[in-house]
Amino acid sequence: MKPLPRRALIVIDVQNEYVTGGLLIEHPPVSQSLANIGRAMDAARAADVPVVVVQNFAPTGSPLFARGSVGAALHPVVAERPREHYLEKSLPSAFAGTNLADWLAANQIDTISLTGYMTHNCVDSTAKHALHAGLKVEFLHDASGSVPYANRAGFASAEEIHRAFSVVLQSRFAAVVSTEEWVGLLKTGTQPERSNIYQSHLHGLDEMLLRQSQVQD
Repeated sequence: MKPLPRRALIVIDVQNEYVTGGLLIEHPPVSQSLANIGRAMDAARAADVPVVVVQNFAPTGSPLFARGSVGAALHPVVAERPREHYLEKSLPSAFAGTNLADWLAANQIDTISLTGYMTHNCVDSTAKHALHAGLKVEFLHDASGSVPYANRAGFASAEEIHRAFSVVLQSRFAAVVSTEEWVGLLKTGTQPERSNIYQSHLHGLDEMLLRQSQVQD
Protein backbone atom coordinates (compact mmCIF):
# COMPACT_ATOMS: atom_id res chain seq x y z
CA MET A 1 0.00 0.00 0.00
CA LYS A 2 1.43 3.35 -1.03
CA PRO A 3 1.82 5.94 1.74
CA LEU A 4 -0.58 8.86 1.60
CA PRO A 5 0.92 12.07 0.22
CA ARG A 6 1.69 14.79 2.72
CA ARG A 7 0.30 17.73 0.75
CA ALA A 8 0.44 21.48 0.96
CA LEU A 9 -1.75 23.69 -1.23
CA ILE A 10 0.33 26.49 -2.75
CA VAL A 11 -1.74 29.52 -3.83
CA ILE A 12 0.43 31.60 -6.13
CA ASP A 13 -0.03 35.32 -6.81
CA VAL A 14 -3.82 35.57 -6.70
CA GLN A 15 -3.62 39.34 -6.88
CA ASN A 16 -5.82 42.08 -8.29
CA GLU A 17 -3.40 42.61 -11.18
CA TYR A 18 -4.79 39.43 -12.76
CA VAL A 19 -8.45 40.28 -12.15
CA THR A 20 -8.87 44.03 -12.59
CA GLY A 21 -5.35 45.21 -13.41
CA GLY A 22 -2.87 45.05 -16.26
CA LEU A 23 -2.64 41.26 -16.69
CA LEU A 24 -6.24 40.14 -17.01
CA ILE A 25 -6.47 36.35 -17.02
CA GLU A 26 -8.29 35.24 -20.16
CA HIS A 27 -8.31 31.44 -20.15
CA PRO A 28 -9.84 29.75 -18.31
CA PRO A 29 -12.15 32.67 -17.44
CA VAL A 30 -10.84 34.37 -14.33
CA SER A 31 -14.20 34.11 -12.57
CA GLN A 32 -13.99 30.33 -12.95
CA SER A 33 -10.43 30.01 -11.72
CA LEU A 34 -11.07 32.31 -8.75
CA ALA A 35 -14.05 30.21 -7.69
CA ASN A 36 -11.96 27.04 -7.94
CA ILE A 37 -9.09 28.57 -5.97
CA GLY A 38 -11.52 29.40 -3.19
CA ARG A 39 -12.99 25.91 -3.34
CA ALA A 40 -9.53 24.33 -3.18
CA MET A 41 -8.59 26.43 -0.15
CA ASP A 42 -11.80 25.45 1.64
CA ALA A 43 -11.30 21.76 0.81
CA ALA A 44 -7.69 21.90 2.00
CA ARG A 45 -8.74 23.36 5.33
CA ALA A 46 -11.43 20.71 5.77
CA ALA A 47 -8.84 17.99 5.07
CA ASP A 48 -6.12 19.50 7.30
CA VAL A 49 -3.95 20.24 4.27
CA PRO A 50 -1.85 23.35 5.02
CA VAL A 51 -2.26 26.35 2.72
CA VAL A 52 0.65 28.52 1.62
CA VAL A 53 -0.19 31.91 0.12
CA VAL A 54 2.39 33.51 -2.17
CA GLN A 55 2.37 37.19 -3.13
CA ASN A 56 4.52 38.76 -5.84
CA PHE A 57 5.94 42.27 -5.50
CA ALA A 58 7.86 44.63 -7.75
CA PRO A 59 9.53 47.88 -6.65
CA THR A 60 7.42 50.98 -6.10
CA GLY A 61 6.71 52.69 -9.42
CA SER A 62 6.76 49.48 -11.46
CA PRO A 63 3.93 49.13 -14.02
CA LEU A 64 2.79 45.82 -12.51
CA PHE A 65 2.76 44.47 -8.93
CA ALA A 66 4.24 47.64 -7.46
CA ARG A 67 4.45 47.30 -3.69
CA GLY A 68 1.63 49.26 -2.09
CA SER A 69 -0.51 49.38 -5.23
CA VAL A 70 -4.07 48.11 -5.59
CA GLY A 71 -2.94 45.73 -8.32
CA ALA A 72 -0.40 44.06 -6.06
CA ALA A 73 -2.92 43.40 -3.28
CA LEU A 74 -4.21 39.88 -2.75
CA HIS A 75 -7.65 39.28 -4.22
CA PRO A 76 -10.34 38.90 -1.54
CA VAL A 77 -10.93 35.25 -2.53
CA VAL A 78 -7.52 34.52 -1.00
CA ALA A 79 -7.03 37.44 1.38
CA GLU A 80 -10.19 36.61 3.32
CA ARG A 81 -9.42 32.91 3.77
CA PRO A 82 -7.10 31.42 6.42
CA ARG A 83 -3.63 30.16 5.62
CA GLU A 84 -0.84 28.39 7.46
CA HIS A 85 2.07 30.17 5.81
CA TYR A 86 2.65 33.34 3.81
CA LEU A 87 5.61 34.40 1.73
CA GLU A 88 6.61 37.15 -0.66
CA LYS A 89 8.56 36.72 -3.85
CA SER A 90 9.93 38.76 -6.74
CA LEU A 91 10.88 35.99 -9.17
CA PRO A 92 8.67 33.46 -10.99
CA SER A 93 9.34 30.42 -8.81
CA ALA A 94 7.82 30.46 -5.33
CA PHE A 95 11.05 28.80 -4.17
CA ALA A 96 13.41 31.49 -5.49
CA GLY A 97 14.60 33.77 -2.71
CA THR A 98 11.99 32.50 -0.23
CA ASN A 99 11.82 30.11 2.71
CA LEU A 100 9.31 27.78 0.99
CA ALA A 101 11.68 24.82 0.73
CA ASP A 102 12.62 25.07 4.42
CA TRP A 103 8.98 25.39 5.48
CA LEU A 104 7.94 22.37 3.43
CA ALA A 105 10.79 20.30 4.88
CA ALA A 106 10.00 21.38 8.44
CA ASN A 107 6.40 20.27 7.93
CA GLN A 108 7.39 17.01 6.22
CA ILE A 109 5.55 17.92 3.02
CA ASP A 110 6.34 15.69 0.04
CA THR A 111 3.66 16.86 -2.41
CA ILE A 112 2.65 20.37 -3.41
CA SER A 113 -0.63 21.19 -5.13
CA LEU A 114 -0.39 24.33 -7.25
CA THR A 115 -3.07 26.92 -7.95
CA GLY A 116 -2.90 30.57 -8.93
CA TYR A 117 -1.37 32.64 -11.69
CA MET A 118 -0.05 32.33 -14.25
CA THR A 119 -0.02 28.78 -15.64
CA HIS A 120 2.90 29.43 -17.97
CA ASN A 121 4.98 31.62 -15.68
CA CYS A 122 5.00 31.32 -11.90
CA VAL A 123 3.08 28.04 -11.71
CA ASP A 124 5.28 26.38 -14.32
CA SER A 125 8.48 27.71 -12.72
CA THR A 126 7.41 26.56 -9.27
CA ALA A 127 6.45 23.09 -10.53
CA LYS A 128 9.81 22.54 -12.18
CA HIS A 129 11.71 23.91 -9.19
CA ALA A 130 9.77 21.51 -6.95
CA LEU A 131 10.48 18.50 -9.16
CA HIS A 132 14.19 19.26 -9.13
CA ALA A 133 14.01 19.47 -5.32
CA GLY A 134 12.54 15.97 -5.12
CA LEU A 135 8.91 16.92 -4.46
CA LYS A 136 5.81 15.56 -6.16
CA VAL A 137 3.64 18.15 -7.84
CA GLU A 138 -0.07 18.44 -8.61
CA PHE A 139 -1.49 21.22 -10.78
CA LEU A 140 -5.15 22.23 -10.58
CA HIS A 141 -5.56 23.33 -14.18
CA ASP A 142 -8.93 25.05 -13.73
CA ALA A 143 -7.68 26.99 -10.71
CA SER A 144 -5.08 28.82 -12.78
CA GLY A 145 -4.97 30.67 -16.08
CA SER A 146 -3.06 32.43 -18.82
CA VAL A 147 -3.00 35.59 -20.93
CA PRO A 148 -2.24 35.96 -24.67
CA TYR A 149 1.30 36.79 -25.78
CA ALA A 150 2.81 38.23 -28.93
CA ASN A 151 6.48 39.01 -29.49
CA ARG A 152 9.19 38.45 -32.08
CA ALA A 153 8.72 34.68 -31.66
CA GLY A 154 5.08 34.86 -32.73
CA PHE A 155 1.58 34.89 -31.23
CA ALA A 156 -0.15 32.47 -28.87
CA SER A 157 -3.62 32.84 -27.44
CA ALA A 158 -4.29 32.39 -23.74
CA GLU A 159 -6.07 29.12 -24.49
CA GLU A 160 -3.14 27.79 -26.52
CA ILE A 161 -0.63 28.74 -23.84
CA HIS A 162 -2.66 27.26 -20.98
CA ARG A 163 -3.37 24.03 -22.86
CA ALA A 164 0.20 23.52 -24.07
CA PHE A 165 1.74 24.17 -20.67
CA SER A 166 -0.77 21.85 -19.01
CA VAL A 167 0.11 19.06 -21.45
CA VAL A 168 3.84 19.57 -20.89
CA LEU A 169 3.44 19.63 -17.11
CA GLN A 170 1.52 16.34 -17.22
CA SER A 171 4.23 14.79 -19.38
CA ARG A 172 6.90 14.97 -16.65
CA PHE A 173 6.53 17.63 -14.04
CA ALA A 174 3.11 17.28 -12.41
CA ALA A 175 -0.15 15.42 -12.20
CA VAL A 176 -2.62 17.76 -13.89
CA VAL A 177 -6.10 17.52 -12.38
CA SER A 178 -9.29 19.53 -12.11
CA THR A 179 -10.32 21.08 -8.82
CA GLU A 180 -13.15 18.54 -8.65
CA GLU A 181 -10.68 15.68 -9.06
CA TRP A 182 -8.32 17.14 -6.48
CA VAL A 183 -11.07 17.51 -3.87
CA GLY A 184 -11.90 13.87 -4.54
CA LEU A 185 -8.27 12.86 -3.98
CA LEU A 186 -8.36 14.51 -0.56
CA LYS A 187 -11.45 12.52 0.36
CA THR A 188 -10.31 9.12 -0.94
CA GLY A 189 -6.58 9.33 -0.33
CA THR A 190 -5.88 8.06 -3.84
CA GLN A 191 -2.99 9.18 -6.02
CA PRO A 192 -3.55 11.15 -9.25
CA GLU A 193 -2.57 9.71 -12.60
CA ARG A 194 0.91 10.67 -13.72
CA SER A 195 2.57 10.31 -17.10
CA ASN A 196 6.02 10.52 -18.63
CA ILE A 197 7.63 11.94 -21.74
CA TYR A 198 7.67 8.64 -23.65
CA GLN A 199 4.01 7.81 -23.01
CA SER A 200 2.99 11.37 -23.84
CA HIS A 201 4.91 11.21 -27.11
CA LEU A 202 3.35 7.89 -28.13
CA HIS A 203 -0.12 9.19 -27.36
CA GLY A 204 0.72 12.33 -29.32
CA LEU A 205 1.64 10.29 -32.38
CA ASP A 206 -1.60 8.32 -32.08
CA GLU A 207 -3.58 11.56 -31.84
CA MET A 208 -1.84 12.98 -34.92
CA LEU A 209 -2.65 9.85 -36.95
CA LEU A 210 -6.27 9.97 -35.79
CA ARG A 211 -6.64 13.60 -36.80
CA GLN A 212 -5.01 12.98 -40.19
CA SER A 213 -7.39 10.10 -40.88
CA GLN A 214 -10.36 12.26 -39.93
CA VAL A 215 -9.22 14.96 -42.36
CA GLN A 216 -8.81 12.43 -45.16
CA ASP A 217 -12.27 11.01 -44.52
